[in-house]
Amino acid sequence: MKSEQELVRRGKKDELVSMGIDPFGHRFNKDAYSLDIKEKYQDIPHDKFENINDVYTVAGRIMFIRKMGKASFFSIQDKLGKIQIYISINDVGEESYSLFKTADIGDIVGVKGRVMKTNTGEVTLKCLEYTHLVKALRPLPEKFHGLTDIEERYRRRYVDLIMNEDAKRIAFERPKIIRCIRNFMDNKGFTEVETPVLTNLLSGAAARPFITHHNTQDMDMYLRIALEVPLKKLLVGGLEAVYEIGRVFRNEGMDPKHNPEFTLMEAYLAYSDLEGMMDLTEKLFQTIAKEVYGKMIFHWDENDIDLSGKWQRISMIDAIKKKTGIDFKQITSLDEALKLASEHQIEVLKHQESIGHIINLFFEKYVEETLIQPTFLYGHPLEISPLTKKNKDDPRFVDRFELFIGGKEFANAYTELNDPDDQLERFEEQLKEKDLGNDEANDIDMDFIEALEYGMPPAGGIGYGIDRLCMLFTESESIRDVILFPTMKDRK
Repeated sequence: MKSEQELVRRGKKDELVSMGIDPFGHRFNKDAYSLDIKEKYQDIPHDKFENINDVYTVAGRIMFIRKMGKASFFSIQDKLGKIQIYISINDVGEESYSLFKTADIGDIVGVKGRVMKTNTGEVTLKCLEYTHLVKALRPLPEKFHGLTDIEERYRRRYVDLIMNEDAKRIAFERPKIIRCIRNFMDNKGFTEVETPVLTNLLSGAAARPFITHHNTQDMDMYLRIALEVPLKKLLVGGLEAVYEIGRVFRNEGMDPKHNPEFTLMEAYLAYSDLEGMMDLTEKLFQTIAKEVYGKMIFHWDENDIDLSGKWQRISMIDAIKKKTGIDFKQITSLDEALKLASEHQIEVLKHQESIGHIINLFFEKYVEETLIQPTFLYGHPLEISPLTKKNKDDPRFVDRFELFIGGKEFANAYTELNDPDDQLERFEEQLKEKDLGNDEANDIDMDFIEALEYGMPPAGGIGYGIDRLCMLFTESESIRDVILFPTMKDRK
């Protein structure tokens, strides 16, 4: 059922039709944005405007109206901000002024006007021509509060962008960040590529998939959970330095740091390794900070994060020892590891009954949330890293790091596994875990094994969660703030 305001607006729409005016408008040629006009004239004193006859044409949504007798003020909002308009019957004529008097907040209009400054010092356009463009049939939320229901903010993002300047700021900053990333990678000699979203097998990450069905082939397929395997096949093919920025899909829960579909960047560099990926990551984050924001400290998740200088590097084993006193390098018995887990109230599931999994569980409980400043955590157990090269000094561990900032993971990097026999063994271990109940385990990808048998160069590889990266740089609390249309439950 429509509200009284909606019924009144629909009546005005019909009135426009009777006047021969299309309520939903046509092309309108504008030549300026609000912010550009305000910045150009802001510092010119009021008394100097007598000699200024500059005329601009703008368009936008009416956000404020103060209707008076034969002269009124209103403001319009375009993509860069708001500007005040002064409209008088003496300047636009009785017909246009009467048309303006039917306008509501939320309507979209065009204005051609001469720049002026009010007695209070506000840069204003004196309307010379007024054009109705679009009738808004629904009223905007109350101007001081906008959408106060956080769920409705994300569900009706279009209203949030109208009412919330911060939402619009983030919407414009995100593509600047991604453009900076692309420029950085391109300048480093990487080639951007695209790989399939639909896949026959699960590989490249530990995650539950979304399943779909290909009708013509009559076969189930997955939406990709990672970008890794096809990019590494391109290294086999000789492309040497590749990256992809694309959506991936993981059938998991939603919280302030997770969305079921999210943007991932993975990059692979032949003849590099873990150290190379650390250097690349430091420089990438610092380049974004400098070129997009001009600062190195960002306030995120109640912490001031300093991206400058060399970042901390610590092994998972040493980090756990620092917090608990337990040195897992000395633990060689599964029974001993299980006993330690029990003593520390850590639940170990059937598929996690290995020393490597227990080490990771200790890390998640005692260390992860304490890594506030940028930290490269390296030296992961073999069991939780099926696509990573073993450490040559201690094959119980692999050459892998995760980047943690503010207690959250931001990147995951490997010295890539390129031994096809070792890779096949890792896949087979993953199948055993799947049989024990790990529904995030990888499948065996024999096409990838075949590709490795042709020879993949030694390489470093890394994956970045772009949404979480954008959260840091835009200083946003929720992943839903940096995704324009996050996954939402249906309205009840």
